[in-house]
Amino acid sequence: MSVKYLHELIALAESQHVSIGELILAVEQEQTGRTRSEIMEQMEKQFTVMESSAQKGVHEPVYSRSGLTGGDAYLVKKYIEQGRTFVNPSTLRAMSYALSVSEVNAGMGCIVATPTAGSAGILPGVLVSVLDSGKYKREDIVSSLLTAAAVGLVIANSASIAGATGGCQAEVGSATAMAAAALVEIGGGSPQQVGHAVGLALKNSLGLVCDPVAGLVEIPCIIRNGLHAITALAAADMALAGVKSVIPPDEVIQVMRTIGQEMPLSLRETGIGGLASTPTGIRLRESIFGKST
Repeated sequence: MSVKYLHELIALAESQHVSIGELILAVEQEQTGRTRSEIMEQMEKQFTVMESSAQKGVHEPVYSRSGLTGGDAYLVKKYIEQGRTFVNPSTLRAMSYALSVSEVNAGMGCIVATPTAGSAGILPGVLVSVLDSGKYKREDIVSSLLTAAAVGLVIANSASIAGATGGCQAEVGSATAMAAAALVEIGGGSPQQVGHAVGLALKNSLGLVCDPVAGLVEIPCIIRNGLHAITALAAADMALAGVKSVIPPDEVIQVMRTIGQEMPLSLRETGIGGLASTPTGIRLRESIFGKST
């Protein structure tokens, strides 16, 4: 089965009275010849890596090799413990986990690219926080990775998941949509609601540029992962509440593709424009690589 349009997946899942995750699992069994147990064992291994990277930075500060970033996940965790947050502590935990994964990545640690290394914190951040809540079974959370993967595959086939091609909307935006979709399925939402979550999450990321300071996946990438974990949670709750994406998710994905094509090269992972071009951004680049000749 070629996965290019989300509405086709939704229609097929509804016709078979299964979730998108169950549909993708059946397709994977048919195409690879692997058993359900083998596929889910692989998903479990991936989630274990996600869990480890999400936890690492909240228990002790993790710093990048460049020295530019690190320790933010730990700071958020300590702040939560003070009991005076504006945002619900469980939501902030998702943010701290997302920050942790991104810090582990910047520190050359082991992460799962979901869908890329630059956006790898969002999906683990929200899923590990959901696991912490104790409201959902671990196997259901692991199974939701199949739904997230399906959404990522649709976006990759229809648009792009690469910052160099489509800006940060293609990386962080896609990851936010994937996470929102997974959450809706965990929460018992319908395939239609999964689709609306994708549309709601991705619309909020349209036009997001890829402007890494010094060309490194640190500033502003790490903070974006943390903040967009909260966006994913909000988009999922909106969809589960019955809020719909007026623009169908497949059309939102196509718009993201068009915006990415129209985005100037300086704002597509080149480290030239945006925040990378600020006086501080230039100074930080020169502190690491020296002044360009």
